[in-house]
Amino acid sequence: MSNYWGYHLILNCSKCVPASIRLQSNIYRFSKSLVEKIDMVPFGEPQIVMFGTGNKKGYTLVQLIETSNITAHFVEETDDLYLDVFSCKEFKENDVIQMVDYYFKPTKYETTFLRRRAPELR
Repeated sequence: MSNYWGYHLILNCSKCVPASIRLQSNIYRFSKSLVEKIDMVPFGEPQIVMFGTGNKKGYTLVQLIETSNITAHFVEETDDLYLDVFSCKEFKENDVIQMVDYYFKPTKYETTFLRRRAPELR
């Protein structure tokens, strides 16, 4: 058994294909495909809401999963994507990247992968 409680992928993506982040149905398909690809169990349907103004405007995705959540914000002004996948069940970072590449085709991305646990009491 792992000493970690959770696994958290933070993915910052630059210059996605503009139409891909502006189409709610594409974001919906991405969410469904990602949950399946990383072998998670969705808790309800993904919430995909357009909001914000100026350089903050874009869709936000929230998909609850039995082991935590998947969230993303798609920035229309810059065509950027900010994705977080957090789960107490392990998943492969590369599987997430493959899904992002397929659905949004960013020109560049950076990743941070954290193994999380609460500090021990002494």
